[in-house]
Amino acid sequence: MNKSLYYLLAFVVGLVIAAHLSMNADVGQKIENARAANALFWSIGAVVAVIIWLASPDRSAITRIKDVNPLLLLAGALGAGLVLALAIIIPKIGAGPTNVTLLTGQVIAAVLISQFALWSSPQASISALKMLGVVVMVGGAYMAVVL
Repeated sequence: MNKSLYYLLAFVVGLVIAAHLSMNADVGQKIENARAANALFWSIGAVVAVIIWLASPDRSAITRIKDVNPLLLLAGALGAGLVLALAIIIPKIGAGPTNVTLLTGQVIAAVLISQFALWSSPQASISALKMLGVVVMVGGAYMAVVL
């Protein structure tokens, strides 16, 4: 697949994430329990993930789980925790400020993850231009949230 299609896909996923987090927060508000909403979303997500895996051509991939550092499996717990946190935050400060602030944190983390080539990320050194981009991003986030 052409790299530009991956960028487009990442953009679309970003749109979906913003909608997903807001929907989860809305369910939490409607049932007056963000934890229950979070559990419901993750349960539905787990069922769909298993269906997608079972429909894949390489179902034997699960046998290679023994080759994975067990600490990496904590990503599932991190995901549940972050979605719960956002389900609590969004009704308090709004979807826009939450997502802009979240994106700022993601950009900073992504630069560091790439710098140190963590978790299968290709190494990409931090440069002055990248740091300027981070500063512009944080400034833009501040403008979007505060002004």
